[in-house]
Amino acid sequence: MHPFPRTFSHIGLSVPDLDAAVKFYSEVLGFYVIMPPTEIVEDGSDIGLMCTDVFGPGWNTIRIAHLATADRIGFELFEFDGNRAPEDNLAFRRHGTFHFAIQDPDIEGLLAKIVAAGGKQRMPIREYFPGEKPYRMVYVEDPFGIVFELYSHSYELTYSAGAYS
Repeated sequence: MHPFPRTFSHIGLSVPDLDAAVKFYSEVLGFYVIMPPTEIVEDGSDIGLMCTDVFGPGWNTIRIAHLATADRIGFELFEFDGNRAPEDNLAFRRHGTFHFAIQDPDIEGLLAKIVAAGGKQRMPIREYFPGEKPYRMVYVEDPFGIVFELYSHSYELTYSAGAYS
């Protein structure tokens, strides 16, 4: 018997400026702020020990905020002490996460807001089924260089018809 698919809980992003990132993701993408920026210190507290379990000793301080999408997916933002930008913000050949996607039927309008807020458009908006279905996508960057994708329609709708066949 095959297992049932699990639900997606949240994603965590490391950002250079937590306050600016909370402002961008709440004001531009419309995410709800569940917990505003909060500082966590490497100490003997429960949350401090939990962070040491994950990051090892010497992380010092972390600023963290919790947001959520309209469909209840968590969006966790971290500002680490001594953070630095990656040399390649789209290291697609490196194993691991290299993007996430946000859905909006008006990707042109959202794209304009992202660019106006200091983000970047990485490619032209593309159609999956030109002249046949209105499914569109575009890769963008937030103002901090984090790459993500905009979809006009749901993932299931976009790929259920065999987008590449």
